[in-house]
Amino acid sequence: MPSTVNAGPRLDRLPISGFHRRILWLIGGGMFLDSFDIYLAGGVLGALAKTGWSTMQLNAAFLSTTFVGMLLGAFTAGLLGDAKGRKFTYQFNLAIFGLASVAGALAPNMTWLIVCRFFMGLGLGAEIVVGYGSVGEFIPPAVRGKWSAYLSLITNSALFFSTFLGYLIIPTIGWRAMFAIVGIGALIMWVIRKKMPESPRWLESKGRYAEADAILRAAEAESAKAQPLPPFAPAPESAAAVRATTLLDLFKGSQIRRMLLAITVQIGVNVVIYGFIVWVPTFLMKQGFGMASSLGYTTLMSLGGPAGAFAGVLIADRIGRKNGLIAVAVLAAVVGWLYGHSTSVAMATALGFLLFTLTYLMVALGIATYIPELFATENRMRANGIAGCAGRIAGILAPQLVVVMYATGGVRDVLSVIVGVLAVMAAVLAIFGIETNQRSLEAIAPPQTLDPAAELARAGVAPESRH
Repeated sequence: MPSTVNAGPRLDRLPISGFHRRILWLIGGGMFLDSFDIYLAGGVLGALAKTGWSTMQLNAAFLSTTFVGMLLGAFTAGLLGDAKGRKFTYQFNLAIFGLASVAGALAPNMTWLIVCRFFMGLGLGAEIVVGYGSVGEFIPPAVRGKWSAYLSLITNSALFFSTFLGYLIIPTIGWRAMFAIVGIGALIMWVIRKKMPESPRWLESKGRYAEADAILRAAEAESAKAQPLPPFAPAPESAAAVRATTLLDLFKGSQIRRMLLAITVQIGVNVVIYGFIVWVPTFLMKQGFGMASSLGYTTLMSLGGPAGAFAGVLIADRIGRKNGLIAVAVLAAVVGWLYGHSTSVAMATALGFLLFTLTYLMVALGIATYIPELFATENRMRANGIAGCAGRIAGILAPQLVVVMYATGGVRDVLSVIVGVLAVMAAVLAIFGIETNQRSLEAIAPPQTLDPAAELARAGVAPESRH
């Protein structure tokens, strides 16, 4: 029995081929539908309130239930992703939010729709954790940041499509069609994604060497059609060893620093999104602009979402994750301060677009790329899930903080808090940050504790004979 199949070195030396492009689009398809489902809430809730099918209180319960479901989904996906595998988990959560979305389209009343939304939230929170955590396990280090940013671009483009289709469909066909579209789309993607391979790195970490080797051989054969494969340096056996790890291990030793980084980035980005981005129409209307013009200006600013993700594609592998995040956080803090002191609608719109762009650049560099890179294969999903939970909690609390700060000092006070959060994030990254750019995932991973029983099995020694 082999003691390693060198999954990391063999994957890292592969030239980009159809194998990698399929992985991106199979993961990206689910992520797109996930994001589409999240963003359809605004248009649907407005229609439900207008027709009397729902109330403001029930709409609020719908949103709260979504967040609770996503919080539990993120945590559960982390546990399942490391225990049962990447493929099992993203198929499981895709089925959950697909079936729940179809059920939501058929809901007889708002109470049932809220129950369905909780299960949608479970799947939605899980998909983000597993999707961003998985893609980097297949991509070579030289372009891992670029391809993770591609996934962020696919995911965040759903905002435009969800808004645009809602504008076309909800007034004519009705809100149920929005849930039906995403539910049926998710189930179709579930069928297509059955062909997606499991991560060879995860299989190797579980000692499932034959399965890992079969996937690696198929990927190598496909990549070799384009150009001869370069040689690889075999990894030390200890680098691919089956390891004992628990949830608590993430808060011990060298891993505490990495969890601090991951949680800080998630909180920082989510505070900006839920403390500023989602409030822009309200801020503009409070400043005297009509609803139509406020939504128009917000739409212009929201183009910064795909612009930021595309900027991540261009720069992620050039400037690095740590330095890139520090620079973008500092720049976003400056732009946020200037937005709070803008003197015209043109200036506010330009600065708002720039802040949207910088925010989603932080998503591409930080959430999509940096956080999953910080951890070893055996606990990558758990760490990603815990950090994602911290981000969700920040997303729940940030709007409450905005209400308090706006009541006392207006937009400037709100933005002063956001500027402060970004400054703290930049400082934590500068002091504790680890650069992951152009490095293999195995080289980045912290030292772990080996699983004694697994190591004995690898060596062909029965546990009873250890004495």
